[in-house]
Amino acid sequence: MRRLSGRLLVALLLLCWTLGAASAAAPRSVFLEDLSTAEVSAALKDGTTTIIIPVGGTEQSGPHLALGKHNQRVRVLAGRVAAQLGRTLVAPVLAYVPEGTIDPPSEHMRFAGTVSIPVPVFQAVLEAATRSFWQHGFRDVVLIGDHGGYQAALQSLAARLRPPAGFPAARVHFVGAYYQAAQAPFHAWLRGQGLTEAQIGSHAGAADTALQLAVAPDMVRPELLAQAAHAGAAGGTLGDPRAASAELGRSGADQVVERTVVAIRAAVSSKR
Repeated sequence: MRRLSGRLLVALLLLCWTLGAASAAAPRSVFLEDLSTAEVSAALKDGTTTIIIPVGGTEQSGPHLALGKHNQRVRVLAGRVAAQLGRTLVAPVLAYVPEGTIDPPSEHMRFAGTVSIPVPVFQAVLEAATRSFWQHGFRDVVLIGDHGGYQAALQSLAARLRPPAGFPAARVHFVGAYYQAAQAPFHAWLRGQGLTEAQIGSHAGAADTALQLAVAPDMVRPELLAQAAHAGAAGGTLGDPRAASAELGRSGADQVVERTVVAIRAAVSSKR
């Protein structure tokens, strides 16, 4: 009995140590804004040195999708990516992005609620955020974006941005795989499910709406899908959202997460 009690005590102590170690190794959330400064410091000391800056956008997406579509989607998917990578945090979403000229209004700025900032301002904000994270000890800053209009701006920023002399190991990575995965590969898969290119669309159509139904269904107005299908470019819709479903969107979201995880792992593990 004494021998059994001793073994049980050792097992309990080992379990407590394991749980404590696991607790210390993983912050309570992958989202930076949910953590205290002490928790971020502890995570950095424990090796959490990669941070994703998710870029969204506040723009119109037809009558059936909420203006924050990109913001919610990139936050949720970035969170999934970070969880799979491990030792990775997600910065707050950058919700203001280039969306066309303000006066006179062009592109998405022709629709109420869209917010646009100039490309130099957009890049300056991201540069300051990146340098802030380097200063705190993050070694790898990853830029991903949910909207096609600023992909080139993200890429050019990452290409020219260099860390200060005191942080030689710090880097910034533009991971275009996040956005690309929701385009040609997902569209090809949707065609395999019987959807036409006209239904899939390029903005607020079946592909876009399916992803939103999977990630944030409250941002979709089902009663307006028929109206959106007939709205056309003048109404902010390119495609037919009536063909969308959460099931289709879940597959698309999984593809985005999988491809992004692979791309980030490759970028972070590449030679410094």
